[in-house]
Amino acid sequence: MFLNISTYRFCELNQLDHLQKELRQACLDRELKGTIILATEGINMFLAGKESSIRDFFQWLTQFPNLADIVTKDSWSDYQPFKKMLVKVKDEIIRMNHPTIQAFKKRAPSVSAHQLKEWLKQGHDDQGKPIVLLDTRNTFEVEYGTFQDAIHFHLDKFSEFPQALSKHLEELKDKTVVSFCTGGIRCEKANLLMQEIGLSNTLQLDGGILKYFEEVGQEFYEGGCFVFDDRIALDPELSEHPLENAPRRHHSVNN
Repeated sequence: MFLNISTYRFCELNQLDHLQKELRQACLDRELKGTIILATEGINMFLAGKESSIRDFFQWLTQFPNLADIVTKDSWSDYQPFKKMLVKVKDEIIRMNHPTIQAFKKRAPSVSAHQLKEWLKQGHDDQGKPIVLLDTRNTFEVEYGTFQDAIHFHLDKFSEFPQALSKHLEELKDKTVVSFCTGGIRCEKANLLMQEIGLSNTLQLDGGILKYFEEVGQEFYEGGCFVFDDRIALDPELSEHPLENAPRRHHSVNN
């Protein structure tokens, strides 16, 4: 069995070229495969390997104070879902092209999976406001599965989100907007942007769809969750669950 992890952290990082080499060698030494993206704003990781090797890598990672104790989202597969080990240095760990959004300095408010499930059951938040579920992922990801009645902006890539958001302000104002994505990274920026332009009552689903699956299962969610490796999609048990009618395409983890 292979342990698959996904995780990210917004934090200030420097000496990226040096860190890139160290991370790549540490992964190769442990026969890990996947993708790590580094930027001055943080780190984004998708890795798979033997459980002991994954655990040892994260123990090794604690030597870097900004990267210690990162919480991972774990799933299992009976094969290695990545073909190679890549460590990339980019301008952003998730590209939005909106420089005023600096998620390493500030985090938008979040809602837990359990709390969101309760709100969806009662049809409103604790203040009685209607809830809008906003899927911040790309269109091809949404096709594999999403929350019931969720809206999305038909994005081809996440960098289109700011412009798309500006066209949908009327349908979002005066409501509690809960944004979500695969693991939470896109919502970190999406919520800060929504607050910046005046949508004050916005929350992100803490840990994204994968955390929701892990903590409360599939209630109010339909289909699977697209993941950026050869497993294609995961079901609520966090097992491989490709959907027959969805497009089997692979896209950059930085989209």
